[in-house]
Amino acid sequence: MKTSKARVELRSDGKKVVINACSEPCPIERGMRIIGGKWKGSILWHLQDGPVRFNDLARQLGGASKKMVNQRLKEMEEIGLVERKVLSTRPVAIAYEITDFGRSSLTVLEQLKDWAEVNGL
Repeated sequence: MKTSKARVELRSDGKKVVINACSEPCPIERGMRIIGGKWKGSILWHLQDGPVRFNDLARQLGGASKKMVNQRLKEMEEIGLVERKVLSTRPVAIAYEITDFGRSSLTVLEQLKDWAEVNGL
């Protein structure tokens, strides 16, 4: 539920305009804060078919540095989009898996992918 405060402003031509300002971020903004960060959508997309080891995921992302992938995964783990699994300690092997919450974003990402393809982006 969004809360808005209406206020009236005068334009330079003297006409009154009603401005609706949200007192908190709208649902689009809140959603973008969750999945809109650089590489987040791609990470979720690559995890949709099952757990992926860190190095494999970093390789699949191509242009992202391992440091960046690690940063994004930590952020995503904190908000519950992905889960970190320790596979072995010697040698260290870590895999990441999408959570149900993360999986719920895949419909939006699929629509974004389709939109980009249709528009030649």
